[in-house]
Amino acid sequence: MGAHAQKAPETPGWPSKPLKILVGFPAGTSPDLVARTLAEPLSKALGQPVIVENRPGAGGNIAADLVAKAKDGHTIGVMINGNLTIAKLLNPKTPYDPAKDLAPISLIGSAPLVLAAPAHAPGSSTADFLAAARASGDTWSYGSPGVGTVGHLGMELLKARAGMAPVHVPYPGYPQVVTAMVGGQIQLSMLPPGLAMAQARAGKIRVLGVTSAGRSTLVPEIPSLAEAGVKDFQLEIWNGVAGPASLPKPVIAKLSKLFSEIARTPEVRQKLFQQGWQVAGTSAEGLANRMRADYAVLGKIIADRSIKAE
Repeated sequence: MGAHAQKAPETPGWPSKPLKILVGFPAGTSPDLVARTLAEPLSKALGQPVIVENRPGAGGNIAADLVAKAKDGHTIGVMINGNLTIAKLLNPKTPYDPAKDLAPISLIGSAPLVLAAPAHAPGSSTADFLAAARASGDTWSYGSPGVGTVGHLGMELLKARAGMAPVHVPYPGYPQVVTAMVGGQIQLSMLPPGLAMAQARAGKIRVLGVTSAGRSTLVPEIPSLAEAGVKDFQLEIWNGVAGPASLPKPVIAKLSKLFSEIARTPEVRQKLFQQGWQVAGTSAEGLANRMRADYAVLGKIIADRSIKAE
């Protein structure tokens, strides 16, 4: 072990070959861009090639399962919150258990969702809009990119906290959600900030609040839902790096230290910010804490509303 606390743990003979980062989504998607942003500086730090491999499917769970079962000591994954927290709660057939089969390495970045509505939505303030939503009961509907997605669970959490009852309409993805909102088929949705702001600037939709506890550095001009009177509302999308639970502790510690340093370098921080992420760059424990907190909040919503992913 190193003589100073600052020194990365010694991992003699590791890495002995290229490191693979599995991503459960196609090239060009957000998790893929994050993985590719981290791969090059990680390769320099380790002195071995770092290869990003896309294994899309099942909302990222196929890649997460491959990481969980990897035995070569050189396979890790960049995953989204669903893969690392509620995968098995949503679908009991999920072949891995995030809490048992994956080792947290680092929380890389997070972002709030933005509560959005059609451009001509009622109410002059967010509080007015929420009052209109409450009054409309189940005659309103909201869109999400599918059952069990953060956009779906976030809206169910908002319904519980704000006393509203709009009906869920699942779509194949966010582009279709936006189209439905612009066309007035749905009255509200939670969208990623980059997408929401682009549509709002074009005058196509109206943004009402962010789902983080306070304002977000990504969209500082938008109030939090807590500011609009929804108490204790906090929900973010995030991505993290995890390995198989079988990965040796010193390797996890070394990777955790490297990822947290790389994510915080000005160059990488800037790239991730442009991709729509507030950089976290935490320790392994930081990611483990976030996984537990999200599991508790979202797990309760899943249980209370009997939500099951197809």
